[in-house]
Amino acid sequence: MATVERFSTALVAGRLDAAGAELDPNVLILESGGAERSAAEYLGGHAKGDAAFLKTAHIQLIRRTAQVSGDLAWVASESELHLSKDGKPVTVLSTETMLVQRSDAGWKIVHIHWSSRTKAPGDHH
Repeated sequence: MATVERFSTALVAGRLDAAGAELDPNVLILESGGAERSAAEYLGGHAKGDAAFLKTAHIQLIRRTAQVSGDLAWVASESELHLSKDGKPVTVLSTETMLVQRSDAGWKIVHIHWSSRTKAPGDHH
């Protein structure tokens, strides 16, 4: 879905204003047991760290599926993030679910759930 792709591309590029344009003001973002309950909360804090982290990674999208039902759609993505930590290569397995809602303002992301773990030898999605 184009909304998710625009958000992801903007976040990786560190363009937080463009990423924020794809978020509903009341978006709920869940990650690592924490919650951010608005676009302003996310963009004012955690988004900066996410952008900095993603800028150092090579992101390999493994699978993306989506389904639309009326004014709601969900998009599920599985990726591998290849990066360096303490001078050693590391691969992180990442899953992402986004709920997108159509309104007069167009399609906006109303919910994100991110989950990730370091890939161990033999692991795969």
